[in-house]
Amino acid sequence: FEPVPKPVSQAVMFCLMDTSASMTEHMKDLAKRFFALLYLFLKRRYQRVEVVFIRHTHLAEEVDEKAFFHSRETGGTVVSSALQTMHQIATQRNRPEDWNIYGAQASDGDNAPSDAEETSALLGGAVLPLCQYFAYLEVGRDEDRSLGFLPRATELWRTYEKAGADPNRFAMCKVTKRTDIYPVFRKLFER
Repeated sequence: FEPVPKPVSQAVMFCLMDTSASMTEHMKDLAKRFFALLYLFLKRRYQRVEVVFIRHTHLAEEVDEKAFFHSRETGGTVVSSALQTMHQIATQRNRPEDWNIYGAQASDGDNAPSDAEETSALLGGAVLPLCQYFAYLEVGRDEDRSLGFLPRATELWRTYEKAGADPNRFAMCKVTKRTDIYPVFRKLFER
């Protein structure tokens, strides 16, 4: 007996975006550009690509593309709600044996400090084991950099760093302006 790899020609891309009050239109624009590049990349690699849009504040929900990019939400941020929603949808609709599962998350890095432990556990214990690759894109304000503010690690960035995720399947980058998107995308998917 010789193992024969079974090619999987379909992929599902989960797009998770923080749509809380702290996410400005500039930040959402950066996220949208990143998600568009990711979709084109996967479309060239796979015959069939399904896209699942999940937006969240303190609650998460699956939405259509229009609501994902144009909703006007307010409220705090609880990232674990988005990861939990992604995990539920993936296990119900997209068996890893039949699908290549990708995740991409865009956020300004805010998260309730009380949610850090659950977020870390969900990422490392539930979401990443299903994924071929998960990319976290932290979007920021370009004016903060130009005004001389020193970048600080956000709550979510610190949480994901502590999660100790496999660098072959998980990556994090920061962007503050449109011209950052393509170089960061290339860096995230260089392999």
